[in-house]
Amino acid sequence: MRVWVTRAEPGAARTAAALTALGHQPIVAPVLEVRDLTPAVPDAWAALAFTSANAVAAFARRQSPRTVPCFAVGDATADAARAAGYPDVRSAAGDGRDLAALIVATRPAGPILWPCAAETAFDLATAVGETGPVLPLPVYETVPTVGAPPPGFDAVLVHSPRAARVIAGKLTPDAPAGRLVCAISPAAARPLEGLGFAEVRIADRPDEAALLARLGKALPPV
Repeated sequence: MRVWVTRAEPGAARTAAALTALGHQPIVAPVLEVRDLTPAVPDAWAALAFTSANAVAAFARRQSPRTVPCFAVGDATADAARAAGYPDVRSAAGDGRDLAALIVATRPAGPILWPCAAETAFDLATAVGETGPVLPLPVYETVPTVGAPPPGFDAVLVHSPRAARVIAGKLTPDAPAGRLVCAISPAAARPLEGLGFAEVRIADRPDEAALLARLGKALPPV
């Protein structure tokens, strides 16, 4: 299948490589661009929580100490934290709710700093509650890219609700016909439901391996 890769770089390149290995033809045309922010960083914290690899990269560019423990939402984010030099990383291997549960079960001895996007799909601070406190620190933002969707795609991969909203705004009314959506979560699928796609599939788990598995076979031609 010709698969439209909509996620921002550098993740788009990794997704394209995985698609090629699976025998698909990636069409890399990100709908979002990542830009670093420069917020004031608190003086001290007992642990870090990361909900994306983009947050790891943006925060690591600003902070050199790597001694505190880290909690990561999933294995890919945990790998990014380890690659950035954090020696003590625990993965929730799931979604935001799983990460909150891991933090509550571990009960860090002090505030948890949460480097995150300016717009988040999940409120980790509220989910953790009084076990925290979790201190949100927006370290990057995503802004829509300019340009129309690529022609000739058979399927589109959706990695976030924000990307889905941007995709929906870029599509012409007849563009979804006969095409497949594969979304990483129900929230990421929701903005594209009811637009006329032939099928909307949702990953069994909120990670890329499960997302790519949902591509399965191509849809019959219309």
